[in-house]
Amino acid sequence: MTQDRVVLVDEHGCELLTRAGRVRTMSKEQAHSRGVRHRAVSVFVFNRKGELLLQRRAEDKYHSGGLWSNTCCTHPQPGEAPLHAARRRLAEEMGIECQLRELLRFSYTADVGNGLTENEYDHAFVGMSDATPRLNGEEASDWRWEDPAQLEADLAACPESFSVWLRECFLKVMKERHRSGNS
Repeated sequence: MTQDRVVLVDEHGCELLTRAGRVRTMSKEQAHSRGVRHRAVSVFVFNRKGELLLQRRAEDKYHSGGLWSNTCCTHPQPGEAPLHAARRRLAEEMGIECQLRELLRFSYTADVGNGLTENEYDHAFVGMSDATPRLNGEEASDWRWEDPAQLEADLAACPESFSVWLRECFLKVMKERHRSGNS
């Protein structure tokens, strides 16, 4: 496990500060083992057909290994803007660069197994690309383009095959994407 730091936030996504006025951080592993709310980023890349690019998380990830998930996700590092984090991880995990825009923000808390809890204030970004992914094998073991209607059916039929954050935000992303005219 790496010692990446996550930024701790309140229920409105505002950074928590130390008494000295510094942004409070915690190791990613501690935040997940203690269930402490932190900032996160989820990226959803669609192709021209309207299909969503999914990734299968590498088996040896410290949680949720082998599960299908959205295009990529990460935690912004201290001082890193969520948009920059989204672009960085899209390139690092999937080998793709495209324009991204923030679609929505939401909070969720979910048990991810092994005594770990996701408690995230998530910034969801969307983009469009027809590029063929070049996977980073340490992050993802497979990928596929999925029709959103089929994904909705798959999530209902076999939720245990998907990451909890995809289950939490997929319908929110689709609803907001449709509302904003990007169906």
